[in-house]
Amino acid sequence: MDGQLDRRAELSEFLRTRRARLKPEDVGLESFGRHRRVPGLRREELAQLAGVSVAYYTRLEQGNGQNVSAEVLDAIARALRLTDAEQAHLTHLARPRQQRRRASAGRSQQRPVRVALLQLLESIETVPAYVTGRRSEILAWNRMAAALFGDWGKLPAAERNWARLVFLNPDYRDLFVDWDQKAYDMVSFLRMDAGRHPDDPRLSALVGELSVKSEEFRRLWATHDVKEKSYGVKRMRHPLVGELTLSFETFRLVDDDEQCFVTYHAEPGSPSAEALRLLASWGTDAATSLPA
Repeated sequence: MDGQLDRRAELSEFLRTRRARLKPEDVGLESFGRHRRVPGLRREELAQLAGVSVAYYTRLEQGNGQNVSAEVLDAIARALRLTDAEQAHLTHLARPRQQRRRASAGRSQQRPVRVALLQLLESIETVPAYVTGRRSEILAWNRMAAALFGDWGKLPAAERNWARLVFLNPDYRDLFVDWDQKAYDMVSFLRMDAGRHPDDPRLSALVGELSVKSEEFRRLWATHDVKEKSYGVKRMRHPLVGELTLSFETFRLVDDDEQCFVTYHAEPGSPSAEALRLLASWGTDAATSLPA
C-alpha cells in the first residue's frame, strides 16, 4: 500500500456497502420481482429517496464528491439511515477540504501527551487508565493499566498500538473474552481515522501491514463499518485474577481531539472490583504475567 489511502475509492465503497445493507421494504419501497441483480437498494431507488438525480448520485458513488453540498450529503445520509459516526465519515470522504485546515508537513506526527495529563494518570491508583492517539497508538498509561493489559513499556514504541496487539498478538485473544467484538471495534475506529486522515502514510502502512498479516482484519476492513470511541462493557480473562467485567469510558481531549483518555472500572462490591483491588496490590508483579 502506498503513502495514502485512495479517498475516492473509500467514498465509493462506503456508499456501495451502506446501500447494499438496505432492502426496499426497509425504507418503504416496493420490491419488484423476486430476483434482484444487486443486494440491497438500487442506485435509482436510493437517489429517489434522497431527492437527487440518478446521474448525480452515481457520480458520487463513483467517488466524485467534488462540490457536493452539505444538504445533499444530509439527504443521502437520511436515505441510507446512517449513524452519526457514519454521516461524519461520509462528510470526511466527500468534503475533504474541510478536514485539511490543519494540514502541515508534520501532520502525521503525534503530539506528546501533556505533562499534567501524565501526572493525572499517575495519581489514579485503583483504576486502569491510558491515553490513545491517532491510529490506535497507546501513548501513556498508569500502573493499573499495565497490571490489567500488560507492561506496554517493554514493547518497542511502534508496537504500542491497540490494532497491532489485537490482531497480531495471540495472547490478546485470550485476554478479551469477546475478542470478535474487540476486533470489530478496533477496525471501525481505524476506518474513522482513515476518513479523517486519508493522506496519513503511517496509517496507510499500518492498514497495509495488518491486511497482509491478518485474514480477520482484511475481512473486517472490507465491511467499511465505522464507529466513534465511546463507552461500554468489556469482559476480560486475566491470567492472575480470572474473569473481570469492566465498564470503560472514553474522553476525547478538548485541546487535541486525536487523543482520548480511557478508563476502566468495576461495579462497586462486585467480584471484578475485588479483582482490580488485588491487581492494584500486586502492581508491577501482575504486569509481568501479561502478554505485552
